Order: sequence, then structure tokens, then C-alpha cells
Amino acid sequence: MATLKDVARLAGVSVKTVSNVVNGYSFVKPDNRRRVEEALEATGYRPNLGARNLRRGRTGFIALVLPELSIPYFAELASLVIAAAQEHEWNVLIEQTFGTLAGERAALTSLGPHLVDAAILSPEALQVDDFQLSVPAVLLGEHAVDVPISRVGIDNVAAAQAAVRHLISLGHERIAAIGAHPHRGTAALRLEGYRRALAEASLPFDDDLVVPALNYHRADGAAAMRSLLDLPTRPDAVFCFNDLLAIGAMRAAAERLVRVPADLAVVGFDNNEESVYSSPSLTSIAPDKSAIAHAAVDLLHRRVESGELLDDVETPFSLQVRESTVAR
Repeated sequence: MATLKDVARLAGVSVKTVSNVVNGYSFVKPDNRRRVEEALEATGYRPNLGARNLRRGRTGFIALVLPELSIPYFAELASLVIAAAQEHEWNVLIEQTFGTLAGERAALTSLGPHLVDAAILSPEALQVDDFQLSVPAVLLGEHAVDVPISRVGIDNVAAAQAAVRHLISLGHERIAAIGAHPHRGTAALRLEGYRRALAEASLPFDDDLVVPALNYHRADGAAAMRSLLDLPTRPDAVFCFNDLLAIGAMRAAAERLVRVPADLAVVGFDNNEESVYSSPSLTSIAPDKSAIAHAAVDLLHRRVESGELLDDVETPFSLQVRESTVAR
């Protein structure tokens, strides 16, 4: 393997100059930088990240703590975080908590400066007193818990409002919601957006039309939809708090010969790949997952470098209208 000395000898500069170029410092003369970059390419030099991190007192790893990788949103987000972390020469350790308080507490307990430089967390059950962290951290999503940690995410209330407004604009009035949950902060926010959209359209809020989901899997959506279809007066539309719930709901509707969208319009949340290829394809709220991943990693990098608490970052979302609400 080529060394810094090899590169310096070929470029005709000092080892220090090569080190400055490799480490991205800006005070290298343009001609020297060009010669070093050409020599780096010619020798195939690759920096020893382990040695560099050791000198800087870093591990070269960050943790990504997520509820459940079997949920496509989190799997897609994890892939995007890994790609963004590579831009900062970080490796990613992934911890799965299943959204339980015990799982999240165990994950936080295991995170220390001996293992990771920092952490990106997507908690669902943690309370204020649980956030005793020994490494810098960034939170994903909105949470009711008020802690001095920077956050990255979309406006869940506004996103839910957009979903329900879309259903209302199509003439639906008896709109159900699937996904209420006592411990999920995002569920509470999406329920609030649902309520606001109904209120602004002067539509009544009906407790019978709000169905909880213990988990956010397809089976939970199907079970919730069956209970809604058993009501004396069925809903004519349903807003599901994630795409898996919506996919399950559409399956249950099909079993009862309820046509989507002719008899029942369905909107999901997360815009996973499955929503594009389901039959019918699923209208869904689409968070900008790439923006979330890059903003979280960049914010974490700045936090590690500066040691300061930085402002929250709100990323955009859009409504992707497909066949489950508008027939072709």
C-alpha cells in the first residue's frame, strides 16, 4: 500500500502538505493541491481511517437506533443514513428496539464513547428522564418529550391534514383513521392533523371511526379495516398512519368485495416502494427520506465538531396521488 511519503515523493511536496490535502484543509496552494491529487490517484493511496480516528480520539462509528427494520420506512431510512454517513467517513451500527421502553432504554445504555462517536435516535416510548446520553445525538421525527436534543423530521400534523384534505376534496365525508397509538408520538400528531382537517371542513369527529393499531404491520391494518366495515354505517374513506396499515386495509376491503377507490378511498403515509406497486397503487404522504437522512447526519457531524446544540431541521413532504383515491 502506498504511504504519505510515497505520495509526497511523487508530488514533490512535504508529507505535511499531502496530509493537509487528504484531510481537506483549504490552505494548500492550488498548484500543490493539484500535484498531490494527481499523485494520490497515481499511487492509489487510501487513508488509514482507523489510525486517523485513533489520533482524533474517535471511533469512526455512529449508532442508528430504530424501532423496527421490518417496516419499510425504517429500512429505507437506514440505507440512506448509511450512504450519508459514508460522506463523513463514518460507519453505522444499527440497533433495533421494537419501539418498547425496555428496548430503547437498553439501546441508550449500550451507547458510549468507547463504541460510537454519536447517535441518531428514533424513539417512541422514551420519557424525559431516559435521555441521559454520553455521546452527541440527533432525534428523528417529532416527539412530545421536550429534551435539549436537535431534531430532524417533517411536520406530521400538516402532513396528516394534507392527506385528509385530499379525501375531503374528493367529496368524502365519513373518513376513518387507522393507527392511533397511546405511546407513539407521531401517531398523536397525525391524529391531531386528522382532527384539524375534519374541523376546518365542518365535519364531525367520530370516535367510532378512529381505530388504534398496536403495531404498524399489514395485519394490524387489515384487522382495523374489518372492524370499520362491521360498523352500521361504513366509512367512505380511510387515512392510515403508515403504508403497511393501508396495504392491509385494502386487502381486508377486497375480501369484503369493497372496491377501492369506488367504494372506499385509502391514503397511507411514508410512500414506501410497495405503495407504487400495490394494486391499486396507494396514495401516500411522502416524506423526503433522503433529506431526512442527510440532514440528520450533517447535523450530527456539526454537533460532534462544535459541541453545541443546533437548531432543529424540518424537511419537506408531498402527497403522492395514486389509484387508491383517484381511479384511472
